Amino acid sequence: MPELPEVETVRRGLERGVVGRRIADVEVRHPRAVRRHELGADDFAALLAGRRIDAARRRGKFLWLPLDSGDALVGHLGMSGQLLLVDPSHADGPHLRIRFRFEDQALELRFVDQRTFGGLAVAAGGALVPASLAHIALDPMDPAFDDDAFVAAVRRRRTGLKRALLDQTVVSGIGNIYADEALWRARLHWARPTETLPRQDVLRLLTAVREVLTDAIAAGGTSFDALYVNVNGQSGWFDRSLDAYGQENEPCSRCGTPIVRERFTNRSSFRCPRCQPVPRRPRY
Repeated sequence: MPELPEVETVRRGLERGVVGRRIADVEVRHPRAVRRHELGADDFAALLAGRRIDAARRRGKFLWLPLDSGDALVGHLGMSGQLLLVDPSHADGPHLRIRFRFEDQALELRFVDQRTFGGLAVAAGGALVPASLAHIALDPMDPAFDDDAFVAAVRRRRTGLKRALLDQTVVSGIGNIYADEALWRARLHWARPTETLPRQDVLRLLTAVREVLTDAIAAGGTSFDALYVNVNGQSGWFDRSLDAYGQENEPCSRCGTPIVRERFTNRSSFRCPRCQPVPRRPRY
């Protein structure tokens, strides 16, 4: 699942590639790609035809493109969604779901999704913040993010630390990969009880989160396969810099102790047993 760095990389590509351009027409090739648009594919296409894209924005793992109508095109990439800028002469691939042609007849925008878990919709009046995204917390890279409120929200909960990081109502954009990487950098165990954390430990973790996200964005995100690419079809390379996630049995780059993999809900967590010791009263 793309996390904040991957979605931010796509957002930046859309900002360069489609902002200021006017949509000529929209072709929906698979109804599941617009299943979140309640009035269906024809209404989706009609609302977008002739509209100018004014910006490219993101909240957590969601993207939206404000339109000159005051509406917004909202998208989530899901497991395998891709927004690609492609020459119109380029052959359609087998997983093309939506095509956007522009009045300037330059590169078209294609939504490609192998597993069709992602999707797009038009949010009426959603140019500023779509209503469907209003409940999602700001992410740590947002200038309006409130560090003190984050510390208070984490310490108020009675849960494990990684669960708090993945709670999109507390902080958005952080998924399994970057949670493990930030916890490793902060030397904190993923099952540390949030209510026992001193303020300085939460702030240290927040610093680590920002550092990890910044480094990952600079690397274009993390690509373990061909399903995540930027708008030009290129993979990110942050997977070469991972210290914890996916590094089972590899030596910790800080102390040399082999990284361990542990069950976390229906996923896995990776940590260094020496740098991130088990707390006395873990919350799994």
